[in-house]
Amino acid sequence: MNITILGAGSWGSALAISLAARHQVVLWGRNSDAIAQAEQTRQHQGFNLPPELVLSTDLDHAIAHVQQPQSLLIIGSSVAGLRPLSQTLRAYSIPNLVWLCKGLEEGSFLLPHQVVQQELGLSIPCGVLSGPSFAQEVAKGQPCALTIASHFPELAELVVSALHGPALRVYSSDDVIGVEVGGAVKNIMAIATGVADGLGLGLNARAALITRGLAEITRLGQALGGHMETFMGLTGMGDLILTCTGDLSRNRRVGLGLAQGKPLAQIVQELGHVAEGVRCAQAVQQLSRQLNVDMPITNAVAGVLFDGDSTAEMVKRLLARDSKAELN
Repeated sequence: MNITILGAGSWGSALAISLAARHQVVLWGRNSDAIAQAEQTRQHQGFNLPPELVLSTDLDHAIAHVQQPQSLLIIGSSVAGLRPLSQTLRAYSIPNLVWLCKGLEEGSFLLPHQVVQQELGLSIPCGVLSGPSFAQEVAKGQPCALTIASHFPELAELVVSALHGPALRVYSSDDVIGVEVGGAVKNIMAIATGVADGLGLGLNARAALITRGLAEITRLGQALGGHMETFMGLTGMGDLILTCTGDLSRNRRVGLGLAQGKPLAQIVQELGHVAEGVRCAQAVQQLSRQLNVDMPITNAVAGVLFDGDSTAEMVKRLLARDSKAELN
């Protein structure tokens, strides 16, 4: 199958590497210098690139590669880059579209599928590919399980048939909202867990934060129309556990840095990559207030990131909350 991935960041590159042995894959990036260097060295984002993988900075060429009905265009940009890239795609005919980004758009508080719908309409078979997945492990061919969520059954079948393989297992869902909410909010919970771990609060505190974080994700997701069972699966509980506990998690490392007293700007600079939980925290906080959804962990994280609260104050605020029934 012909597959084009737009966005040569770590996740887009890792997925391209994973698929290149089985499909004709083009990886497109807008940074001509970076792509030229990758073409010369066959290394990119710290990964070795297989000889079969085609690199390109020519968007016309990249889109022309996926004009057949049984081909697949994958957007691997951040949430911030999704709208401008979708606007650019208006000029092209696209048979099938999938995006990888996790988060809410700043300002509008829209989920990725809502941004795509605004820019490209409702007729293109499309969906979101998400789940617990560190790019470094996928690029190495280590096992991983993902979910394709789409309202187009034929698109879901196409993605499963193309991506499902020995090391990459792909499941399908029609709960686009639930999958996207899980992928967005788990990053905020990973920051909170990183803070707790960095302060040495122990494994009991970590387990409590993850569990109550899942409750927050579920409350918001259901308020937006997501399905309860989605949050018990790969893109809910699975992605949350990975991002909160894995040492490769950028958002967890943000929390660890905050616990050490580092300024946010320094933490982000040291990461060298986007930590979507930072961008997402304010958007989720404001959206939850609009919907009257109680999200104390999100509020506490936003307080540290944007309101000058200390990490000690964050923990104090969470521990001082009144007790209530667990399932509320």
